[in-house]
Amino acid sequence: MPALDRFLPPTPLARRLSMQSILFAIGEGTFLTGSAVFFTQIVGLTAFQVGLGLSISGVVAFALSVPMGKLADRVGPKQMWAVAAALGGVSYLAYPLIHGFAAFAVIIAIQATIESAGSAGRGAYTIDVFPPAERVRSMAFMRSALNIGFTLGALLGGIALATGSRTVITAVPLLTAAILGLNAVLIARLPRATHHEKGVVAPERKVTPAALRNRGFVVLGICNGVLQSNQILLNVVVPLWLVQETDAPHTLLAWLFGTNTVMAVLLQVPAARGSDTVPGALRAVRLCAASFVLSCALLLVTHDTVGWVSIVLIWLGHVTITGAELFQSAASWGLVSELSDPHRRGEYQGVWRLGMQFESIVGPAAFTFLALEWGTTGWVLIAAIAVGAAAAAHPAARAAQRYLAAEPAAVTA
Repeated sequence: MPALDRFLPPTPLARRLSMQSILFAIGEGTFLTGSAVFFTQIVGLTAFQVGLGLSISGVVAFALSVPMGKLADRVGPKQMWAVAAALGGVSYLAYPLIHGFAAFAVIIAIQATIESAGSAGRGAYTIDVFPPAERVRSMAFMRSALNIGFTLGALLGGIALATGSRTVITAVPLLTAAILGLNAVLIARLPRATHHEKGVVAPERKVTPAALRNRGFVVLGICNGVLQSNQILLNVVVPLWLVQETDAPHTLLAWLFGTNTVMAVLLQVPAARGSDTVPGALRAVRLCAASFVLSCALLLVTHDTVGWVSIVLIWLGHVTITGAELFQSAASWGLVSELSDPHRRGEYQGVWRLGMQFESIVGPAAFTFLALEWGTTGWVLIAAIAVGAAAAAHPAARAAQRYLAAEPAAVTA
């Protein structure tokens, strides 16, 4: 049993939140697996319309990130998270009723609003509810649990697609709605955070400067967003590069995504070790940048390799960029936990997400263009961008620390 405990979240609360993460990811993953088929074959949208709708939702999420964070501070993080989770489940009930692009754009914009609210509440709650020594490790277990849930959800979604039945595929969002409804119930039954929940009066003064005035934190969030572009490489650039620029078999993609999933489940907790302090989180930032550089170096040469050499190098490149994902996640948890004003957790979460959302809007087009149009030069620039972001993160983190230390009300949790 002690040996088994090493693979389980460290506290009962962390285990509850990990189970909640699995349930949420099963619901979301079930629909996401077949979303392209649902929108094109059931709703009747074109691929361009689907992409345009997703871009609209990205802009909405970016615009509402900070306002929703402020709202989470006002109403309480857990309450905000629970309400958003319930509304998110209800929103999927509207999917079978969508006809045409206009309705699709409205629904997906509403979902972006709900997701912004839920993310702000969830982020603030998970920082508040764990003692500092347990935060990063618990979040790492929750991230591993998410990957397990998305894998199970993908399996369910794949089974639905395999039936080829229009009725079954139409029912998938209804199943997602039911699972997310149960998820909302689990969130509502979680314990209250130790401070800054609605109705809990903290002894310190609550009127503290707005998060956007902490310029070091804003810059640090942008750097984190750049480093999170590992997801763009994993899910967009590398698959396109493999198909268009190398002789590797397309079936290798399945092995790449499988490797990423296994590594994310098994290695996220070890990768997060030591990242619960600012120096430890910055060490993870450096390791993330190093993984970025190594991955780009491996991938750029596969344009000219053949056979098994291409396969092995692409696989190693995917492994190293997965390493960047693991270290970036760990660094993000440590930095946002240690450098947020305790009285503005939600607002700081919103500012932190600005960098990630901006990168999700700009990154796919920029990185795809660099890699596929500029080749070797493009890969070198991608690596240089990651190194630049990691270098800038260090003075930004120190500036954010000085800002909080200079504000009497911005005490540490």
